[in-house]
Amino acid sequence: MVELLAPAGNFISLRAVLENGADAVYFGLDDYNMRANAKNFSIDDLSEVSQIAKEYGAKTYLCTNIILNERLASELDANLESISSSEIDGLILSDIGLIEDTVSHGLEAHISVQENVTNSYTLKTLKKLGAKRAILSRELSLREITEITQKSPIETEIFIHGAICMAISGRCFLSYGLYGRSANCGDCLQPCRKNWTLKYEEGEDNVINFSDVEDESFVITGSEDGSYRTNFFSPKDMCMIEYIPELMKSGVASFKIEGRARSPDYGAMVTGIYREAIDDYVKDPLNYNVKSEWMDELTSVFNRGFDTNFYFNTPFEISEDNQSKYIKRDIGQVVNYFNKVKAAELRIWDDLKIGDKIIIQGRTTGSVTHTIDSMQIEGKSVDYVDKGCNVAIAMLTKVRENDFVYKLVERTIDD
Repeated sequence: MVELLAPAGNFISLRAVLENGADAVYFGLDDYNMRANAKNFSIDDLSEVSQIAKEYGAKTYLCTNIILNERLASELDANLESISSSEIDGLILSDIGLIEDTVSHGLEAHISVQENVTNSYTLKTLKKLGAKRAILSRELSLREITEITQKSPIETEIFIHGAICMAISGRCFLSYGLYGRSANCGDCLQPCRKNWTLKYEEGEDNVINFSDVEDESFVITGSEDGSYRTNFFSPKDMCMIEYIPELMKSGVASFKIEGRARSPDYGAMVTGIYREAIDDYVKDPLNYNVKSEWMDELTSVFNRGFDTNFYFNTPFEISEDNQSKYIKRDIGQVVNYFNKVKAAELRIWDDLKIGDKIIIQGRTTGSVTHTIDSMQIEGKSVDYVDKGCNVAIAMLTKVRENDFVYKLVERTIDD
């Protein structure tokens, strides 16, 4: 059975993806991972992360996948004893120099996509060094992945959903060149996602302008609102939900969802959909069908539009900004949950009505999406509530005091 590996940027996200069927989770430590701008975890948090994951029978992998200088490599090596004592399962490494020490501390060594593993010869070498798994390059086709995996002496892992970097295996220097903030040390400011204008000038580079316009700008894409954008550095997000059978037949050990810097509801939604798709295929592969609602749900959360990356040797199309159908509006907080009647009391600072879809998030709750179908104020049923009120809503899933409440609002052009 293939492993579904989901991202956890904080404790809320951790609980959210586990509640939605993740077989394993990956997460980062401050200073050592490619999402320095996410909340991340401290070494002191790792035992709790491990304990929570064990409640769900899930495995835990710690990302230490930045380019390590001498100081950081020494610090990480010195921390391996503490990391191992937390009982997490393994480390995701971008530096093969730490494989031996990682394994000697009883931890699995998984090789990061940043190592750009593109052939079985590299996998055989990684096996000799002690690695258990390698995340294959995102520049490989599905045919190449299948061939490499069949020859591999260790487990392979592939990304199946989420953001894609413009650079090969994420090794990019654009952020560092412009801002002095290194993507390879986890501090990318994503200048590639901005709107760019491409221009050329006649000169010694032998580029010839056949136009009568001396200063000509090339518009790469046009938007529906009539404006123009040039996002040629920013690829669409990967989405492989329509190709689960093909992925399952590749023989890879783990399907990975990108998104440690994204919201808990994103992790919950994406993990839940891929969980359902994988389970449906395993249950009855001959009669497996892609459900239309899966793509509808995936487009409801943050995305830059979708494509299939290099899986079928098709080039990237350039992306727009967030293409999700909804935005989240902070509208309230949970005051209490009443187990006997299965109802939550909310304090709200925005209006709420029957039919509204809300998201409730908390460290223990994770992320719960709920459509309002029953509300009461002081025991009387109501269809609409003004801001500034406390209201009870019927919901079967338990939530907790001080959980955050968001309302999903349809996106407009201005958003």
